[in-house]
Amino acid sequence: MKNIYLLLLLLSISSCAELDLNPLANASTENWYSSKKEYEISLADFYREYLWELDINWTLERMSDNWSQRQVVNSYASAGINSEWGVSSDFWRSTYKGISRANTIIKNLKENKANLTSQELVQFEAEARAFRAIFYGRLIFYYGDVPFYLDELAIDQAFNMGRTDSQMILQNVYRDFDYAIENLPVSYQGGRFDRITKGSALAFKARIALNLNDYQTAKTASEACMNLNQYSLHDDYQEYFLSKTKNSAETIFAIPRLASLNSTLKVKNFLPRTVGGSNVAQPSWDLFATYLCTDGKSIDKSELFDPKEPFNNRDPRLKATIAEFEEPFLGFIYDPRPASKKVLDISSGKMIKNKDTRSVDTYASYNGLSLKKGVDMDWIDDYLMDGDIVIMRYADVLLMYAEAKIELNELDSSVKNAMYLVRERAYNNSGLIAPEIHIESQEQIRRLLRMERRVELAWENRRVEDLIRWKLAEKALNRPIYGLLDPAALQSEVVDKGLWFWSDTPIIDTDGLPVFDHLLAKGTIKVLAQRAFDAQRQYLWPIPSKEIIINSNIIQNPGY
Repeated sequence: MKNIYLLLLLLSISSCAELDLNPLANASTENWYSSKKEYEISLADFYREYLWELDINWTLERMSDNWSQRQVVNSYASAGINSEWGVSSDFWRSTYKGISRANTIIKNLKENKANLTSQELVQFEAEARAFRAIFYGRLIFYYGDVPFYLDELAIDQAFNMGRTDSQMILQNVYRDFDYAIENLPVSYQGGRFDRITKGSALAFKARIALNLNDYQTAKTASEACMNLNQYSLHDDYQEYFLSKTKNSAETIFAIPRLASLNSTLKVKNFLPRTVGGSNVAQPSWDLFATYLCTDGKSIDKSELFDPKEPFNNRDPRLKATIAEFEEPFLGFIYDPRPASKKVLDISSGKMIKNKDTRSVDTYASYNGLSLKKGVDMDWIDDYLMDGDIVIMRYADVLLMYAEAKIELNELDSSVKNAMYLVRERAYNNSGLIAPEIHIESQEQIRRLLRMERRVELAWENRRVEDLIRWKLAEKALNRPIYGLLDPAALQSEVVDKGLWFWSDTPIIDTDGLPVFDHLLAKGTIKVLAQRAFDAQRQYLWPIPSKEIIINSNIIQNPGY
């Protein structure tokens, strides 16, 4: 019930966003902002999905090396983006709508036509400034210098505005965050996470600072968020991502979904074919190989790893993220082996056609994997899910703090403690003790932190930002997407020779990225598709061509 009020507000203003026909255009009306209720409705617009498109339906994850989609490559991961790229255009337009709305709210609060109390004035301004800071922070990360304004604009002003230096914008982002942090409450009555708080403002400030390599600010903000003592890790990693888990103490900021209010996500493409899904996309082998063994070592260094039984002796987050072979999953035994043409229907006890092997169904998973993270029986009733869109959670804050400290070369016990809290939670209910974290050098702990972030935040739309921040996109996204041989060859060259699942152990390189070249040379795997990333241009996104056509003062980013 805690989320229903906000969702009703969001649905009630479903047409309001259409007022912002131009991203820089005036979005106010003469007779609005005359009551507290109207301010609440306008502020509720910040929680609508259109402003968080990068965080929905795995939009960013699709661009990363965590993603595999048969023989298709996302345009970002194939160097195929240009100034007409829809993701960039939609993000630019929606984000400036959010900024325009924030500016309009702040302007009208100064006039106070609604006769709000001083507490209400400060509260509403803090919320609006927090979102303005988030939106501008994201824009300068993806685009660099962008048009910047803090007031309502007339159309002619908008069409004559050029790009402002990103460092100047960042300082205003920090000022907005600081105002919000000072004036937002630590929590709301009922403990709702879906309204921005002091803690979420601190967490977003840390994320933006980290993404822009301001490690001192990132450290200070993330540590302050931790010191609020408002958040804790959910006891069960796998359970946290299920639709039924609401209002967890781990969630810092999320956009709520409720099926009863028609707020859902279509998920058929991510379900196994045996249960009626299409299994179009799945976790990549690159992600699969990154999970450490239970001794804390990478798979190429651990004596516990067996490439023929790749799920055994691995970090528990692996089995919580990717469906294990020959084990129950959604009421069936999941088995991608070519000889397994029938599998057990657990509820009926009968053997049925196994559509999750390509020897039966051509479009079964091309790499044998199927997503498990967040997937539950609720998905297969109508192929819809109503899990909350989690945009910030406490585990991310802990890892941001550790990363900032590592980059500042402050390699003290707090780095180990923050990382170990996240790792240890993954081992809850496993019957195993999480391996200790050791700091040997800045390079070693940096590599480990990056691998920890990858597996902890897998399929949460964080990977692309990490690769951009670490300047690793040019390496990770210029490697092939690998998968299984075609069914006949897989049977004769791999299964019949006792080499299922992998014929050898992938190597983990100095940056924590898996290498499969030697398996390809043996002829036991195949290239499904080739990624491509142009480091000369893709670390910044293209400004939408429409913006440049209508305003010659906006200069395109290099290479587009």
